Amino acid sequence: MLTRRIARPLLAGWFVTEGVDAVRHPGPHVERMRDAWRRLAARTGLGDPPPTDTLRLAVRLHGGAMAGAGVLLAAGKAPRTSACALALLTLPLAVADAPVRTQGAVTPATLAAGGDRGARTLLRDLSLIGGALIAGLDKEGAPSLGWRVRHARLDRDAELVARRTVASARKEGKQLARETRAALAAAKGAVRD
Repeated sequence: MLTRRIARPLLAGWFVTEGVDAVRHPGPHVERMRDAWRRLAARTGLGDPPPTDTLRLAVRLHGGAMAGAGVLLAAGKAPRTSACALALLTLPLAVADAPVRTQGAVTPATLAAGGDRGARTLLRDLSLIGGALIAGLDKEGAPSLGWRVRHARLDRDAELVARRTVASARKEGKQLARETRAALAAAKGAVRD
């Protein structure tokens, strides 16, 4: 469908750009990852973040995977798999972008004024995860596996009933043919006498 051919590249665009940026310029992404690690460590006792080189490698690998899955989605190659991969790859970004609430609540007025950048970024990440999940679950009009199994059973049962009906009709036809031959033979014998 034309809509899918347009929508998939539009959805994939952000993932590809973000992934390529992480591969080419990992510095800001490493800092964001380090900050997220420290926030999680403060809450969970995770420990110190890994060395910068390890974080840089992780960021580049993550960015490459994200760019690759985005290109596959945009090209329409394995779209369901690549969209689900993008949803999974965006989860760490949502965790890293989750704002730390120190006081007050996020209100629509605060978001409209651009005052809570962390909440806006988290909302963007969650929206992208949702869009990727929708794209990943899109079967392009094909029925689900459950539907196909149910209908295969119904088709099998209908075929079995049809075979039994044909076999029964064949048996009755043979019986009728025997009775007809016997009646004709009796009629011929009666005519001769």
